[in-house]
Amino acid sequence: MGNIYTGNAGVVKLGGTAVAEVTGYSLESATASIDSTSMGDTARSFLKGLESFTGSLDVIYDDAHQNDIPSLAGGSDAVTFELFPAGTTSGNRKISGSAIVTGYSMTGALDGMITASISLQGTGDITWTGTAT
Repeated sequence: MGNIYTGNAGVVKLGGTAVAEVTGYSLESATASIDSTSMGDTARSFLKGLESFTGSLDVIYDDAHQNDIPSLAGGSDAVTFELFPAGTTSGNRKISGSAIVTGYSMTGALDGMITASISLQGTGDITWTGTAT
C-alpha cells in the first residue's frame, strides 16, 4: 500500500514562488488515444498518443497574487509548476513541469471571503520525484 496524504500540508509554486492562500488544487494528466482500427478488424484497436496535463488552483484572494502569479491579466509564457502534496520538506513527493497561466477568475459574496481560481495548461512532460514522508 502506498502513502496517503491530507490536503492541509500541500504547497503549489509557480515560477519558483509559492502561491499564497491556496485552499485547493486539481491536476489532470491525460494521454490521447489514436484509433488504429482498419477495415476487416473485428474490434477497435488504439495506439498511445500525446500526453498532456491541466491544473487549477483555488485560493483566497490576496493582493500578493499580482506579483506571485505570472501574467494574471494576459496569460503567461510557460513557467515552472511545482506541486508538493505533503509540503516542501526535502525528499517529499514533488510533481512538476512547465505550465501556462490561462485564466484567473474572482468570486465575492456578502458573507464570505473573496476567492479566486487560477487555470493552468501544462506544456511538455510532467515529472514525479521524491517519496512520501
